[in-house]
Amino acid sequence: MSDDYGVDLDEILRVVDGAAVLIVRFDVLEPRLLVDFRADPPDRPIILLVDRVNSAEERFRHLKSLRPRMPSPERIMSFPWPRAVQAFAEAGIWERIEARLLDLGADPDQVSSVHEQLLEGERAVTMAAITGGAGFRTIWERGAETDGAAP
Repeated sequence: MSDDYGVDLDEILRVVDGAAVLIVRFDVLEPRLLVDFRADPPDRPIILLVDRVNSAEERFRHLKSLRPRMPSPERIMSFPWPRAVQAFAEAGIWERIEARLLDLGADPDQVSSVHEQLLEGERAVTMAAITGGAGFRTIWERGAETDGAAP
C-alpha cells in the first residue's frame, strides 16, 4: 500500500521486521535514525540518532566503531521517510521498531529517548522555518519602523 508520498508502508514494515541493521533518512532532519537489532550478550540492540555519512563503507566503519564486539552485518537496510515524524508513528512504523527492539532486550529508556529526540528535532526545524532560523529565511520581515499599520 503506497500513500500520497509514494511510500510503500507494507515494504517498509517488511524491512523493519527483517533487517539486522537499518537507517531511516528523515527528509526534515539532518541526523539519521540508526537501529541495530542485533544482540549478543552483553550487547543489546541499540537505537541512536547518527550523523550522515558519505558512503556505505563509511557507515559500516561507523557501525563497527559503535559496536566493536559485533561482526559487521551483511548489509544495512535504509529507506527515506518524506513525511513528519508523527506520521512515521501514525503509520505504525515506530511501534513496529519499538516492539521488535524491546522483544530483543533493548533498553526501553533509550528507545523512548530517541523517539523524543526525533520529535524535538522536528519541532526545532519547524520553529526555525517559521522564524527564519539557521538555514531558513522568512518570506516576510517586519521592519523596525513598522507599527503594524497597513501602508
